[in-house]
Amino acid sequence: MIGRYRALRKAGLLGINERNVRLVNELNPRRLIRLVDDKRETKRLANAANIPTPELYGVIANPFHMRHLESYLDKPDGVVIKPANGSQGNGIQVLMEPMRGGWRRSNGQRALLEDIRFHVNNILSGMYSLSGQPDVAMFEYRVKFDEIFNPISFGGVPDIRIIVVRGIPAVAMVRLPTAESDGKANLHKGGVGVGLDLVTGKTLSGMQNGKTTDIHPDTANPLRNFSVPHWDTMLEMASKAYDVTGLGYLGADIVLDKTKGPLLLELNARPGLAIQIANRIGIRPLLKATLEADTEGLDALGRVELARKLYRSHVPEPI
Repeated sequence: MIGRYRALRKAGLLGINERNVRLVNELNPRRLIRLVDDKRETKRLANAANIPTPELYGVIANPFHMRHLESYLDKPDGVVIKPANGSQGNGIQVLMEPMRGGWRRSNGQRALLEDIRFHVNNILSGMYSLSGQPDVAMFEYRVKFDEIFNPISFGGVPDIRIIVVRGIPAVAMVRLPTAESDGKANLHKGGVGVGLDLVTGKTLSGMQNGKTTDIHPDTANPLRNFSVPHWDTMLEMASKAYDVTGLGYLGADIVLDKTKGPLLLELNARPGLAIQIANRIGIRPLLKATLEADTEGLDALGRVELARKLYRSHVPEPI
């Protein structure tokens, strides 16, 4: 056991305990974590800083607000319903378009008004909230994802996760929906994570269910060498997230809409470590350099340039 631990340390792998102690506990004051645990507050802060997010159509905070439900659903291009304090994608329901007296879900099934009302009531009860406390249902613009990822995606919206340390983007991956994940870009449910070269925004190796892979399980297409559009903009958005929240360790989740471009979906104060498997690197040395870097006087763009230099000094350019 000790030998295995030493081997992992030598490989530079960051563990959960070290992440919690050195990053989450030291860099993320509890009073600031609430800013990202509540997606409404995240959206308010982002919009105030001109960081684009999916449009919020409205919220239902109690049964009395349920009278607004049909007006929130009256969108020809669909709508996304999500709990304001949910995690790991739980409780999110994507309605694609009206369908024979109901709405078509992302999995092709039809949802009737009573089905949606039942789901919203579950959200209000706190079924999906981080704390189990009563929650709020949000109704948002449904992202129409960019077709660049079509060859390596299945049935849903891919998103990009960028881990940011002290405002410096450190490591990134794209999360791809699969049949196993029911069309959701959720690694806990069987989605695919693909490492991204932080300098170029090109895809590298992948992982699914904790195991490495080089092809998408449903399309059988190789995962490497896809260039993420608007990569510079995404890095700047992620860096700005530090300015608006004050969180020294965070994960910025960004989606790419085919007409609106990059949109900040949410922020996470406790981003996980599967990103190491997706990139096939241990990130301890890179994070150490990021923690020690001098950021005095640097704005978001300056921190992005610093991020590129730090990353390339630890991760060689892909062949």
